[in-house]
Amino acid sequence: MAEEETKTTEAAPIVEAGKTSKWLTSNGFEHEPMGLDASGVEIIKVDAELLIPFATALYAYGFNYMQCQGAYDAGPGQELVSFYHLTKLSDNADRPDEVRLKVFLPRNNPKVPSVYWIWKAADWQERESFDMFGIIYEGHPSLKRILMPEDWQGFPLRKDYVSQDFYELQDAH
Repeated sequence: MAEEETKTTEAAPIVEAGKTSKWLTSNGFEHEPMGLDASGVEIIKVDAELLIPFATALYAYGFNYMQCQGAYDAGPGQELVSFYHLTKLSDNADRPDEVRLKVFLPRNNPKVPSVYWIWKAADWQERESFDMFGIIYEGHPSLKRILMPEDWQGFPLRKDYVSQDFYELQDAH
């Protein structure tokens, strides 16, 4: 009986909102703070349909540099994640502010708006995420494979990807 009581009284850890998260909340942008990454940078969960308003607001707030965009697979049957590492570059900062955005997407229809029109650095990075994970970046000017041949079947970095038995290389001699 005491063991059951312990299980029911344990609560999920409370995640304290960081500086950027507080700014977003004060400006009417509802979101879920996810804590800090290993480098101490705050992570914010954003819904796919709200990514462009969030990204635009963060750009206006000074996050003028997209350090990295990428994706990962949370596991077979789980969500795909598109992430964005943003930096606020300025002349008078010892260490620039940083924030990480994460957008969780369903495996069967992973679509998210492209941030290419805000940060041009997203161009090839979104193409790579498309190529390796099958995430559709809506509004991207040239969303096509960048690493795999155009006729490649599937998305090689998904954890449920089954490798082809044989793939013939064209013009390999």
